[in-house]
Amino acid sequence: MIFVVAQFVSLFQWSQLDQIISIKGAIMLQSTGFSGIPLFVSFIVVTLFMNLFVGSGSAKWVVMAPIFVPMFYHIGLNPAFTQLLYRIGDSVTNGISPLYALFPLILGWVQQYDEDAGIGTVSSLLLPYAIFTFVAWTILLIIWYLVGLPIGVGEPIHVPA
Repeated sequence: MIFVVAQFVSLFQWSQLDQIISIKGAIMLQSTGFSGIPLFVSFIVVTLFMNLFVGSGSAKWVVMAPIFVPMFYHIGLNPAFTQLLYRIGDSVTNGISPLYALFPLILGWVQQYDEDAGIGTVSSLLLPYAIFTFVAWTILLIIWYLVGLPIGVGEPIHVPA
């Protein structure tokens, strides 16, 4: 896995495709005015959708960070805030993703009580929790953003101009 990720990162650096996509994406976001809460929720949804198909959180971040961190930075968002959005999306669907590292363990626990339980059973049992977590984290993020609290010590949401 590390070899494939290293090759991907090297190819991105060689082709500078990540820079092209992030700059063009920032220009597109600025020209359309797509920012703020709708942008944040959209990024979280993209991340949670990717989480269903890529099990490793670090592999997803290796793919997404070179594009979205500079893109969001160009429109005035702190890179730490971009990672916060990513972590929300990544954490929401861990329990329902069959590629999650602990999914076989969860499946084993469920099969102790229901021998016929499979991947679909576990995913359907945990789906309400994933939806609730998504809604709760998103509401908390929106409140945090509207109040204007920093996301950490010395880490504002927006980069100083």
